[in-house]
Amino acid sequence: MPSDRPIFVVGCPRSGTTLLQLMLHSHPRIAIPPETRFMVAAYQRRLRFGDLNDPMRRRELAEWVVGRRQSRFHQLRLDGEEVVRQIVEGPPTLGSALGIVLRFYATQHGKPRWGDKRPSYFQNIDVLLRLFPDAQFVHLIRDGRDCVASLKEMPWYNGSVYSAVSAWAEAADFARYGAPRLPEGSYHELRYEDLTADPEAQLRRLCGFLGEDFAPAMCEPRLIANVAVPAHKTWHSRTHGEVTAARTGTWRARLEPWEISLCESVLGDRLETYGYELSGAPRAETSRMVAYERTAAKRKLARVKRVAFDRLARLREPNPLGARLTSGQLVLAGIPLPRSEP
Repeated sequence: MPSDRPIFVVGCPRSGTTLLQLMLHSHPRIAIPPETRFMVAAYQRRLRFGDLNDPMRRRELAEWVVGRRQSRFHQLRLDGEEVVRQIVEGPPTLGSALGIVLRFYATQHGKPRWGDKRPSYFQNIDVLLRLFPDAQFVHLIRDGRDCVASLKEMPWYNGSVYSAVSAWAEAADFARYGAPRLPEGSYHELRYEDLTADPEAQLRRLCGFLGEDFAPAMCEPRLIANVAVPAHKTWHSRTHGEVTAARTGTWRARLEPWEISLCESVLGDRLETYGYELSGAPRAETSRMVAYERTAAKRKLARVKRVAFDRLARLREPNPLGARLTSGQLVLAGIPLPRSEP
């Protein structure tokens, strides 16, 4: 039986996740939309939506997803009224409602398998597993120095170099310490440098993990960039060209000497763990390290607060959260699978 498990692409921002999204979307059975940004927001508001056994509550949830500008639902180019109808008539769980949007997107592209991409999802793997307990996660890792250099240049990035370094450290630490605790068969990791140097070999391994046959079209993501990447995202312009390794290692020219020292002082052991060679830059100045530690501590405190609030919210949830859309989800929910036609 072909797999119908949802697929989520994660990684530090500017690690190549949009390229990987396009590669997966090029597969004849898989549809991965542009970033939706309603998944975690809906989870955090779940108590406000109330008891989803009530169809009116499901309608309120559906209209929130469809009408909320920040969720970028409009970029999916879906029939909002039809999405609302399917959610109202669908299973009474939050995961089902959110999954219905992704499933409908896949259906519009003539594909049976669906998923989502957002770099920061690595911070919310526990949430995604509550919503989609049979999910598979694909983590793309790129040289942290290249990620920091790229983040600095983004028009939408308003953080500091210290925040960028901390974000890569968190993604790498998730891969080292969080991923091994995930359910067997739910996590796959690959490096951006390997993916761009030999796309076919890496994509064949990825397809093996997903339980799919390799499709040569996956190596030509530029052919669908006009369809799957919103035009206003000019920072993704390179996805319209050939897959290339030309950007690998460009941090040497794009980072200031002190920024290289900071990256290697903070991330050195992590970089080496993933096969990245250090430049031998001198250790960062004490004032720079102190500034980084302050930033990292603030980010950690925000995570701790988020986890604490979430634990309190879990005590008041009126419904199970898990989606009931795929065969694996139905089994985990204790619901008999529909009988196939003779």
